[in-house]
Amino acid sequence: MPFRIPVSRPSLDGTELAYATETIGEGWISSQGPYVQRFERAFAEWNGSAHGVACSSGTAALTLALRALGIGPGDEVIVPEFTMVASAWAVTYTGATPVFVDCGDDLNIDVRRIEEKISPRTKAVMPVHVYGRSCDMDALMDLARQYNLRVVEDSAEAHGIRPAGDITCYSLFANKIITSGEGGICLTDDPHLAWQMAHLRGMAFSPEHNFIHRKLAYNFRMTAVQAAIALAQTERLDGILATRRAIEQRYDQGLKDVPGLTLMPPRDVLWMYDVRAERRTELREHLDAQGIETRLFFQPMSRQPGYYDAGWPELNASRFAADGLYLPTYTDLGPAEQDQVIEQVRAFYGVA
Repeated sequence: MPFRIPVSRPSLDGTELAYATETIGEGWISSQGPYVQRFERAFAEWNGSAHGVACSSGTAALTLALRALGIGPGDEVIVPEFTMVASAWAVTYTGATPVFVDCGDDLNIDVRRIEEKISPRTKAVMPVHVYGRSCDMDALMDLARQYNLRVVEDSAEAHGIRPAGDITCYSLFANKIITSGEGGICLTDDPHLAWQMAHLRGMAFSPEHNFIHRKLAYNFRMTAVQAAIALAQTERLDGILATRRAIEQRYDQGLKDVPGLTLMPPRDVLWMYDVRAERRTELREHLDAQGIETRLFFQPMSRQPGYYDAGWPELNASRFAADGLYLPTYTDLGPAEQDQVIEQVRAFYGVA
């Protein structure tokens, strides 16, 4: 049965339908046509970046970024313990090895712990702005310069945080701040890296298009229909971020004095409203019975079967994974619906 108040829902009440209809009407439904480049330019411009390379997913974006930087077998990439597994998978796809660093109390990679994990094989660091909360990029970039490391930002959950690394990667999945259904995009100021990523996403065709492919590449292209939706979303991004900021503030106000609930540090942009909850399973069952969907926090990468380390229970990331969840968070979440969520959380913990 569908949830009455889902954890996420896309907001598509701008020019998304008009743009998608236009590109279909003109016969541009593959990766050809003007909309892909229009989206790339618009999103790059909004973020103050020189180049955008649209692709098929956030995972594809990370993979393209790492490949463009020459990351491959024998290399190591520093990755947070607390993240979606796709961050680590992208490293593995290149043949490199992810090396995990625990999180701080803001859920982001603890920059103070990165240096001890750097080895002669380390080539890059992948900070992830978890749930829309910015990493300490000033300290991280200083460390990267000190050790001559490249920086691939995973901003899948953080549209609106300005890029700082060599390449910044975004997801456009349906539950993200802006969406194209499925999709992703990479931003960079380096024209060579932009060319490499565009080359790799399109099967590394030669200029002659003679079906001689000199490197292993991918079909990671974004369709024109997806790009049309993404462009419409980008045109609304300022308003979307402002609306979501108001949602964050309403949750802050409504849940600030609830015993048994720990509010997390403020977010730079709101992707999901994350909290720590005593009796988490019971709370989720209570909300579920009221038609309100919730989701659990990420599990540590060292708990994943493919990256298993027996020391995972001692991690800070494990402490947060044990009691964390996020509440319904989407642009079209109205005050009345949000108040129902707040009221049900408060009722579960016996607060009027």
